[in-house]
Amino acid sequence: MTSTTKNEKTIIPDVSNRSLPELISLKGKVAVVTGGSKGIGLAICKRLAEAGANVLVAGHHEESAQEAVAQLNNTDGRAIGVAVDAGNSASLSALAERAISEFGRLDIWVNNAGIYPFKPVLESSDEDWEKVINLDLNGVFFASREAAKRMIAAGNGGVIINISSVVGYSAPGPGMSAYVSAKHGIGGLTKSLAVELGPVGIRVLAIAPTFIQTPGTDSAEFREASGIDSDQLAQTLPLGRVGVPDDVARVALFCASDLAIYMTGDTLLVDAGQIAQ
Repeated sequence: MTSTTKNEKTIIPDVSNRSLPELISLKGKVAVVTGGSKGIGLAICKRLAEAGANVLVAGHHEESAQEAVAQLNNTDGRAIGVAVDAGNSASLSALAERAISEFGRLDIWVNNAGIYPFKPVLESSDEDWEKVINLDLNGVFFASREAAKRMIAAGNGGVIINISSVVGYSAPGPGMSAYVSAKHGIGGLTKSLAVELGPVGIRVLAIAPTFIQTPGTDSAEFREASGIDSDQLAQTLPLGRVGVPDDVARVALFCASDLAIYMTGDTLLVDAGQIAQ
């Protein structure tokens, strides 16, 4: 990436005179969402599409990604489902190129793909550690780099959104060393990317949700491994309920839109007040 100087900065416009519908509209924009075929990722795809964006729904399997596309309500743009290995830089580069070849531009990239296995540190192999770090942190860096290259080449700026977690602020329990480390890393990476990419008009934000009810977290395997009881957790949260995917998706839409045009480098908590306690 070509370095920038103060004289080369892209000035973020003042949008004070725009209406709310104009500020939230993503009409004509192109968005990529990794892990977009289910859960939080699918909810984000739905909201971005509803706001008018063309959306690339990127999943681990093309079939599930295409099935997700059928659930989107996009009246102003279109959506396609594609397969991606979100921990592989070559696959992520190909995904970014697909956005350009399909739509001619890339404006919004959401790094949502991730895994959250539970395994005690003394039982974790090198491979266990590397698998989580590679997808949950390395993949975020690889994807952000590839997205930024295309955004800079197009000269239209853009937004990169990293899905983190409240565990990026604490270590809530055993068996999560790799996941907690990756999410702490996303906070630092988001800040660093914001500083480096801001001068070329690219904003970088992270979203840190608490426990969200998804097909993955509803599984018996997850509940047994994590020990999380969603009903008990709800009673501890100031807002009184656990989250659903759209709670995160609405914040992602805010970040992607011009409503948040003067924000970068920040991590937005979607935690029902959990961290405030």
